[in-house]
Amino acid sequence: MGTVRRSKKKIRVLVADREGIFILGLKKLFALEDDMRVVAEAETPEEVVERTETFRPDLVFIKEDLLNESNGNLIASIVKIAPECKVVATSSSLSDDASMRHVRNGAAGVILKSVDPQLFVKCARRVTAGETWIPKRHVSTMAKLLEARPEAPPRPVDTLTRREKVIISYLMQGWHNKEISSHLTISEQTVKNHLRTIYDKVGVSDRLELVLYAIHQRLELPPIQATVPPR
Repeated sequence: MGTVRRSKKKIRVLVADREGIFILGLKKLFALEDDMRVVAEAETPEEVVERTETFRPDLVFIKEDLLNESNGNLIASIVKIAPECKVVATSSSLSDDASMRHVRNGAAGVILKSVDPQLFVKCARRVTAGETWIPKRHVSTMAKLLEARPEAPPRPVDTLTRREKVIISYLMQGWHNKEISSHLTISEQTVKNHLRTIYDKVGVSDRLELVLYAIHQRLELPPIQATVPPR
């Protein structure tokens, strides 16, 4: 087995759910990891806000029902209190429309409660590292939902450089920043700089929106020289 890199800083998790067995399961799951722990629990939107203020978590796993019960955008309220905090919506059955709504409201991802428990660990590490977590089966449908919204203004792509399009090509294949930097022989910071420029040019805010945008706009992208990221 390969060595799994662990962050020196523990990921502080708030779990918002009314199912005690689910909360207990996540607490036991994360207790087995040396880089994360559950620091607080909540059962209502009000408790979510209160516990976020008190514990300043790095990550909130929040049941979709609580997001729907909240008056206003609860995700925005969480991020306003703790700007570095990531929010992931959980549900027993996430529809494509719901997934899109949560992401548009600022969620860093959505995850089904029925998935393999280890995916919660993987999700926690990915979203706190700045990535977006969306079940693969939702991505293509979400792209179609974007295409079905005629009110969405077209976003300019004519200013994208070839290098920026190459970066997008790697993202479309699921490569991470470090993998892209290694393959292109550039620094990881340079990759991040390219991404920020691309986001500004086409009017998106993260990697998921960029991938969906590329699908929606049918961008003509240069082929990359490898289909499997280096490990």
